[in-house]
Amino acid sequence: FSLKELHGIFQWLVESIFGSLDGIIVGWNLRCLQGRTNPNEYSVALDFLDPSGPMMKLVYKLQAEEYRYDFPVSYLPGPVKASIQEQVLPECSLYHNKVQFPSSGGLGLNLALNPFEYYMFYFAISLITQKNSPVTHHVSPSNSAYFILVDTYLKCFLPTEGSVLPPPSSNPGGAIPSPTPRSPAVPFSSYGMHHTSLLKRHIAHQPSVNADPASQEIWRSETLLQIFVEMWLHHYSLEMYQKMQSPHVKLEVLHYRLSISSKHHGSPAQSSYQALHAYQESFKPTEEHVLVVRLLVKHLHAFSNSLKPEPLSPSAHSHTASPLEEFKRVVIPRFVQEKLYIFLQHCFGHWPLDASFRAVLEMWLSYLQPWRYAPEKPPQSTEPLPRSVPEKWASFIQENLLMYTKLFVGFLNRALRTDLVSPKNALMVFRVAKVFAQPNLAEMILKGEQLFLEPELVIPHRQHRLFMSPTLGGSFLSSRSPAVTDASFKVKSHVYSLEGQDFQYKQMFGAEVRNLVLKLAQLICQAQQTAKSISDHSAETMASQSFFSWFRFTPSEVNGSYTGNDLDEIGQDSIKKTDEYLEKALEYLCQIFKLSEAQLTQMMMKCGTAQDENGKKQLPDCIASENGLILTPLGRYQIINGLRRFELQYQGDTELQPIRSYENAALVRLLFRLSSVLNQRFADQMEVLCSRDDFVGRLCRYHLTNPQLVQKIRYSPVVRDRTSHNWGPRISLRFLASYRTLVSLLMIYFLASWFHVGPVGCTFMILTGYFLYAVIMTFFFEGWKPHEH
Repeated sequence: FSLKELHGIFQWLVESIFGSLDGIIVGWNLRCLQGRTNPNEYSVALDFLDPSGPMMKLVYKLQAEEYRYDFPVSYLPGPVKASIQEQVLPECSLYHNKVQFPSSGGLGLNLALNPFEYYMFYFAISLITQKNSPVTHHVSPSNSAYFILVDTYLKCFLPTEGSVLPPPSSNPGGAIPSPTPRSPAVPFSSYGMHHTSLLKRHIAHQPSVNADPASQEIWRSETLLQIFVEMWLHHYSLEMYQKMQSPHVKLEVLHYRLSISSKHHGSPAQSSYQALHAYQESFKPTEEHVLVVRLLVKHLHAFSNSLKPEPLSPSAHSHTASPLEEFKRVVIPRFVQEKLYIFLQHCFGHWPLDASFRAVLEMWLSYLQPWRYAPEKPPQSTEPLPRSVPEKWASFIQENLLMYTKLFVGFLNRALRTDLVSPKNALMVFRVAKVFAQPNLAEMILKGEQLFLEPELVIPHRQHRLFMSPTLGGSFLSSRSPAVTDASFKVKSHVYSLEGQDFQYKQMFGAEVRNLVLKLAQLICQAQQTAKSISDHSAETMASQSFFSWFRFTPSEVNGSYTGNDLDEIGQDSIKKTDEYLEKALEYLCQIFKLSEAQLTQMMMKCGTAQDENGKKQLPDCIASENGLILTPLGRYQIINGLRRFELQYQGDTELQPIRSYENAALVRLLFRLSSVLNQRFADQMEVLCSRDDFVGRLCRYHLTNPQLVQKIRYSPVVRDRTSHNWGPRISLRFLASYRTLVSLLMIYFLASWFHVGPVGCTFMILTGYFLYAVIMTFFFEGWKPHEH
C-alpha cells in the first residue's frame, strides 16, 4: 500500500481495533481477550500491537509524513472538555497548538493529532469507553490482552534500564522526526495576550524538538505518559477543578472573559450552564480501571528509582544528564502526583463500602511505598523482621504529605462505616495498618507535619509558589524549578498547590484523628467479640444438628424468635482469619499512634460488657427514656452491621401468628377452624378440668394451653409495660400442619408396616406412647407444652 492509501485507512483501522468512541463498535475487545480462552486471537493481537509490531511500524511510517487526524474534544475527560469548549487552554502541554475549529458546516471542536498521539489516545480511552462489552465468562483483568499491552508499552517507552528504543525508520540513516510545534488554530485565553503570560512563556520557551536531537529520545515517552494520565486520572468535579487552578491562570481566564465580548471567534463560546454540566459529569471508575492505574503507578516508581545517582560536581551533572534521566527526575511530581491525588480522593469518597475497594486501597499503598520498587535489594536476614524505611525517602514523604495523612483519615472514615467482621474488610484494615507501621515511616510523616506547621517568617512571592506547583506541567524540557533547600517551604507548596491557600490541615497525629483511631480500635474489639460469638454459635448449631434433631421442634419454632446471623455463612476458617487480621491491625495501630496498654484494656473491658452472664449478645446500645429504650447512633450502627440485634418474637396469639415456611398453609387453616369449634364447644369443661388440683388437673394443664403458665418472654424495649391477655385453656392442633411432624408420622407408619402393624394399631401405639410420656412429664414439669406448637 502507498502512504496515501495507508493514511486513508488508518482511522478506520484504529477504530476497528479499539472500538468507536461512542461504544457502538466494540472492536477487538482487548479488555476481555484472554490467553486461556482465546489463545490464537490473544497471541495475534499482542504481536500485531507490539511496540515493534506491524501497527506501530505503520504509525511511525505515517509519523514521518506529519499526517494529522481529528479527535473529537467531546470525548475528552470532563474538565478538559469544558475548558476547551470555553476556549480556555488546559495547562497540560499535550493540548497546546492542537485545538482546531471544524470546517464550515462541521460540528464540535477537534484535536489535530499526529499518528502516534491518535493511536495512543484511542488505546488509552478504550479503557473507559468500552464498559458494557458482552462477556460470557469470567475475565481476570490482569490477564487480559489490554493489561499486558499497557505493561509492554510502559516497559518500552519508560524503560528502567537503558534508553528508549528508536523507532524503525523508512529512510535509511534517517530518524522519524518528533512532532513540530504548530501555530494556534483558535484564539485561546492563554494565546494572543498582549501582557506577559507565565503559561505563554512556558510554552514559547520550549526547545524545538527538531533542533535538539537529544529531545527526540523521549518525546514518545512524555506523550505516552501524558495521554495515560489525562485519559485515566483527569476526572473530577467543577469545584475541585476550580480549586486546582492556580491564581495566575484564573487571572488569564478573567482577562479573556472580559475581552471575549469584543472579539469575534469562529464559534460562539459555550454557555456557563453547559460548561457546568460538562464539568460535573459522573465518573465511576471500574475495578479494572483502578488495576491499570496501579500498574502505571508501580512502573513509574520503578522508572523513577532507576535514576542514576547525581555526580558530586554540579557542572558535571549539567553536561552528563540525558533527557531521559531528567524525565525520571520529574516524572512523578510533575505529571502524576496531582491528578492521582484527586483521583484517589474521588475513589475514597464515592466507592461503595464493599470488598471491591481493595483495588483502590492497593493502588494507594503502592504509591505510598516507592522503596518497594527500588533497584537495591533488602539485606537477607534469618528473622522476618519488618524492613525500616530508609531516610532517603523522607523528602518523598514530605512532598507527598497529603497522600499519607489526608487519605489515611479518609480511610479511617470508611473503616468506621464497614463491617469489620467480614474477612475482606478486616484484611483491608490490616493492610493499611501494616504499611503505616513500617519502622521509621510514622516518624517521617510526623516530621513532615511539623515542617508544614512551622510558621512562615517571610511569605514567599506568590509567583514563586506557583512556579513550584506541579500543575504547571507542560514539557519537562522547559526550565527547571530552582532548587529549594527549605524543606518547610516544599511541604507547604505541596499542600497549598493541591488544596488551596485556605486549606485547614487536619494533623494525622493530632487529637481529632487520634479519637478516630480509638473509635476504630473499639470497633475492632467489638468485631472480635462478634466473630467469637458467631464461632461459638456455629459450633453449637453444628453439634445439635443430628439426624433425630431434624424431627423435633427447635426453640426458634417455639416463640418465633430469630437468633441467627447473616455472617454465620462465612465459615470457621474465615472467622479465624478475621480474628488474626483484626488482632494484628490493632497491634499495628498501637505502634503507629503509641496507644497505651491502659487504653487497650479499657476498650476491651467495654467490649466485654457487650456480653451477659450467659455469653450471649445484649441488646443494641440504647438510652432509657420515659417511653422506654431509644436507640443511639452506636446502636443503629450495631444493628446495620449485624453486631447486635433484638430478639424478634411473636407477641400475639400463637394460633394467629403468620404461617411459617415449614407449615402447610391449607392444613393450618383447616386445623385452626377445627380447634376453634372444639374450644367453643368444650370451653367450660376444659376450664373446670384445668382448675382441679389433683393429678387430672395437672395432666389437663399439660395438654391444654394456659398462657398464664407460659414462660415470660421479653417484650419490645420501646414499651415498658404491656397488659397480658389470658386466652384460657384451649386445644391447639396447629402442630399437625408442620411438614416435620407429617414426615415424622409417615416414617413411623412406614416402619410399622415392616413389622405388619396396620395404621389403626400404629395410631393407637403413638397415642399410648405420647400419653405415657405426658404422664411422666406431668410429675416433673408442666410448663413446657410441645403440643401447643
